[in-house]
Amino acid sequence: MKKITVLLFACFFAFACQDKKSEDSSVKTNDSIKKESNFQMYEMTELALLMEQMYAYNQQLRSRIIDNDSLGEFPEKFEKIHTAVMTDPTENDAFYQEQAAFYLEAQKAIYANPDQAKEKFNAMVESCLACHAKKCGGPIPRIKKLFIK
Repeated sequence: MKKITVLLFACFFAFACQDKKSEDSSVKTNDSIKKESNFQMYEMTELALLMEQMYAYNQQLRSRIIDNDSLGEFPEKFEKIHTAVMTDPTENDAFYQEQAAFYLEAQKAIYANPDQAKEKFNAMVESCLACHAKKCGGPIPRIKKLFIK
């Protein structure tokens, strides 16, 4: 009886080891996957990164306006909206430049008229929507969340 048990265990281990080897040979290494894949990591353009920063800043500004806190000062880095590198350089046309100027004026108006900050902030959000309605509609739902009701 012991011989049969030992024989069964030996067979089991022999087959288990064989299956393991065949599984290992089918496993691909990271290098082989990279060579076969055309996957490319998305890198944000300068303008996309700037707009993400604008959005985050304006979320904080929105909270400060709602809480009647100090508004601070206009962030000068927003001026780069005119020159930041875009995903599609052909989109940097007269319409975009005009809308960017409107946005900056609207953003600056918030700080110039703190008593009307809510109205000026909503006007700034409208300026974002006006451009994104024609150029890049993807962020429109996020932008609409900035409105102060």
